Amino acid sequence: MSREAPLVGLDLGSTTVRVVVATPTEGGSELQILGVGEHSADGISKGAITSIEDAISSISGALEQAERMTGVPVTHAYVGINGTHISSQEVHGVVAVAKADGEIREEDVERVIEASQTMVSPSNVEILHVIPRTFTVDNQKGVKDPIGMSGIRLEVDAQVIQGLTAQVKNLTKCVYRTGVEIDELVLGVLAASEAVLTKRQKEIGVALLNIGASTSSLMVFEEGDVLHAGIIPVGAGHITNDIAIGLRTSIDVAERVKLDFGTAMPEEVGKRDEINLAEIDPKESGVVSRKHVAEIIEARVAEIFSMVDKELQKVDRSGLLPAGLILIGGGAKLAGLVEVAKREFRLPAAVGNPLNLITAIDKVHEPEYATAVGLAAWGAALQRGGARQSKFSTVNDVIGKLRGWVKNITS
Repeated sequence: MSREAPLVGLDLGSTTVRVVVATPTEGGSELQILGVGEHSADGISKGAITSIEDAISSISGALEQAERMTGVPVTHAYVGINGTHISSQEVHGVVAVAKADGEIREEDVERVIEASQTMVSPSNVEILHVIPRTFTVDNQKGVKDPIGMSGIRLEVDAQVIQGLTAQVKNLTKCVYRTGVEIDELVLGVLAASEAVLTKRQKEIGVALLNIGASTSSLMVFEEGDVLHAGIIPVGAGHITNDIAIGLRTSIDVAERVKLDFGTAMPEEVGKRDEINLAEIDPKESGVVSRKHVAEIIEARVAEIFSMVDKELQKVDRSGLLPAGLILIGGGAKLAGLVEVAKREFRLPAAVGNPLNLITAIDKVHEPEYATAVGLAAWGAALQRGGARQSKFSTVNDVIGKLRGWVKNITS
C-alpha cells in the first residue's frame, strides 16, 4: 500500500470520534501510523446517530485533524459500528455439493454461508458479518476448511452479527456526507481484536471487553473462531453519573474525580483519604471521602462485570478461558479495574494495547485507540491476500445498497 492511499480506521464512539491513518510495513506484520485525529462525538449516543448534522460535523472534525497531520486527504475508511441495536445469533446452513465428483469448491462454501443467512428472519435488520465457526462434510464434524475435501452434503455453523437497518443507514449516511467512501462496516470490538489479541490468545480462549462511555462490547474467541458477541448497555459514563449523584456535584467534576482519584478497590484506600472538590472546581465546596468514591465505583464495576459474566455463561465459558479477559476502551484505564476483573471472573485479566505499531504518536498506544487501529489492521489483513474474506464473510452488498441509497437522497 502506498502512502498516497493509506488505510484509515474511523471509530465512532459515544463520546469521541477517533481516526487512525496507517500504512502496512513491507512485510505486512506491522502498521506504521501516519496520523490520528479525534473530536467530541456530538450527535452520537450509545453507538446510534441522534443528530445527523452534529454527527457529520464531529466526523469531519476528526478527519480534518488526521488530514492536517498526514497531509493526505482521507477519501476511504474502514468504519466501526457499535451500539445496543447490534445483536448476534448462531445459524446453521446446509447445501448439496454441486460437482458430480463430490469435491468441495469455494462456490460451495459461499452457497452454504448464504444458506445460513436465511435463518435471520427480521426484515428490519442488516447482516454485518457472517462468521463461519465449523463445517460438517457428510458426517465429519469440526472441519475448519472444507475446500478440496470430498463429500455430498456440506453444513456450516456460523455466527451472524446484525444491526438495525435504520441505525446502519443513519451511520452510513453521516460518513458519506463527509465525502468519505466506506470500504467496510466492521463491528468495533471485532476490529479491535485485530489490534490487541494475538493468534495464540484466540486459539486457547480469550474474551475481549471494550468498555466505552455508554456501552460495553464483548467478544469471545476460542480455537481461532468467534464464539460469542454481546453488547451491554452500561459503560464508564455510568460510573461518572453515579459519582455525580453520590457527591451531588456536576458531571464534569465527577469525571475529574473518577480519573484523578478513582479506584475500583475501596480496600486499598485509607479511611482518612479525602478529596477537596474546590481544588477541582472553585465553584464547588466541601471535602469528600475518597473511600466513599471508591465504593461507588466498585458497585457499578461489579454490575458491569456481572452482566459480562452472564454473557460468558451463555456459551459456558464463565471462568473457563485460559487467556483470560483483555480490557480495552477508555474505561479500561480506571485504577484497580484489572484486579477486580481477576477476582470477579476468576480469570487472568489485563489492559489491552494496540500491538505491532511503528509510530511516534504516543497516544495511539492507549486502549481507547484499539478500535480505530484495529479497523486499519482489518483493512491491511484484507489486502494481504483476502484471508479475512473467507474467515469473516462481510456482506458487502450492505455497503453497496446503502451507498446507492445515500447518493440518491443527497444528490
